Amino acid sequence: MDVPPVDLLFRVAVVVAIALSLFGLLRLERGSDLGAPLRKRFVLGLPWGTLVSATAVLGVYLFAQSGFQYWYSPVTIPFRAWSYFYPLGLLTAAFSHNGPAHLIGNLVGTLTLAPLAEYAWGHFPRERGSQSFSSLRTNPFVRAFLVFPLAVLVVGLLTSVFAIGPIIGFSGVVFAFAGAALVAYPIGTVVALAAGGALRLLYNALRTPVLTASGRPAYVSPWWADIAIQGHALGLLLGVLVGLAVVRTRPASERPSARRLWLGTVLFAIEQSMWAVYWYRGGETYVLYRAVGVALVALLALVVASAVVARDDPLFAWDLGVDSGTVERWHVALGVLLLVTAALAGPSVPANLFTAGEGELPGEEISVQDYEVTYAEDVRNGLVSAVDVEAFGETTAVNTSGVIVRSERRGIWTTAVPKGRLAFTGQTAVRVGGVGWRETVYAQRDGWNVLGNGTAYRVALGDRESGRIVYTSDPVRAGPTLAGRNVTVVPETDQYYILVSGGNNTLSAGMPAENESVTVNGLTFRRNRSDVYVSYGQTRLRLLAKETYE
Repeated sequence: MDVPPVDLLFRVAVVVAIALSLFGLLRLERGSDLGAPLRKRFVLGLPWGTLVSATAVLGVYLFAQSGFQYWYSPVTIPFRAWSYFYPLGLLTAAFSHNGPAHLIGNLVGTLTLAPLAEYAWGHFPRERGSQSFSSLRTNPFVRAFLVFPLAVLVVGLLTSVFAIGPIIGFSGVVFAFAGAALVAYPIGTVVALAAGGALRLLYNALRTPVLTASGRPAYVSPWWADIAIQGHALGLLLGVLVGLAVVRTRPASERPSARRLWLGTVLFAIEQSMWAVYWYRGGETYVLYRAVGVALVALLALVVASAVVARDDPLFAWDLGVDSGTVERWHVALGVLLLVTAALAGPSVPANLFTAGEGELPGEEISVQDYEVTYAEDVRNGLVSAVDVEAFGETTAVNTSGVIVRSERRGIWTTAVPKGRLAFTGQTAVRVGGVGWRETVYAQRDGWNVLGNGTAYRVALGDRESGRIVYTSDPVRAGPTLAGRNVTVVPETDQYYILVSGGNNTLSAGMPAENESVTVNGLTFRRNRSDVYVSYGQTRLRLLAKETYE
């Protein structure tokens, strides 16, 4: 009899253990109606708006991004919010994702945080004297299946329109769920955040029951440089403003206390790394302003608490005959929140008022329908705003190196693969496309490490097996001098050449094939599989080594 695989046994053990634990909980809670509070606020006790929204996000990944056929490699470039001149990106960016880990993370956040926001609002109106089916506004089915998903769509579009840079992902909306939940249930939001971590752990335990890992080199950027801090903060503040519109309609006795609001906001912001304020300096270099971020988190907590618990009594009033009004105490905190939200959103307007420039791309490009793909180094980053901004010694005018993708029709210009990542991996896939189609261009690098002075290399673009050389680095001269001669490796599109200068002569020859040798200007070069040795008389030296990748 065949024995089930170990991973399957572990998965079954996890499911059985959780089922027994939940069954035991129900036995301990025997006699209590756990679903009553949910049925009081939700149709049939379920957060339908959350479920509809999560299903729609999953549908975008599966069908628009081709995730159904290519779960681990969706198309992402055409679904980013590149600029105001690219409507498809603005419409889809907030609901698209980089890959399965990104998608699962945001879906887990949605399923744990959105129900709290939906519960605070409710499918059944709470106003005194209102009846559920008296109008479309109070109809519980309209509120559950239409109004809540529509609000999610609007917030998602706002996070796309007012994001700085080509964002992608539902996290801005997830932070809006958190913001709306924080002002109603601050401690419950922190608990929901922990529940999300538990769900991710369960998913990983079922997906990979046993994980074996060991130390290895890796090409990584700083973890905080991968956080869309502006989009997250904007989403959180939008959610807080929506939550205020709900909570401020309740009696003061039903609102959370200031200390709960302050503590919940601080814990949430720290756990979600909202203190990670950083700047991109160019050349794959980032600057983290940690102290500034911590200070901003503390001030945010104070403002949120003030907006919720401040009294409704007037701070001052005016009467100009034709115009009169009153400013209540909580309006001050509300005004601060609105100003901060506007300050976060405002810089996105000039930053998104650009499009890919016309003219020739640097280097030799490959065309894929309306896309152009090339490789270049130390060129002006096409994503930088046309308005150069300098502050605190930093500037938006930066240069970039790597695989460049441009589409003039879509207004896209991006460094799809940085130079450092390609040098580390050797080969990387670049996926371009649109709704209903995709193509993959492979970037491949090969090179020779030259003793004492760096690497001579070439970059090719094409399919997985072969490609066309589109970039060659500068020649690299070896550090040692042999018999008064200098050796230089010259990369060309057809092959590498060894150039030997000295003795009033400069001669060159192609790189020898494996297990062959070539003599140039009195020096003999012999190659084994990945090394080239140079000989002169009794002297033998390993001069070149083929570049290796992870």
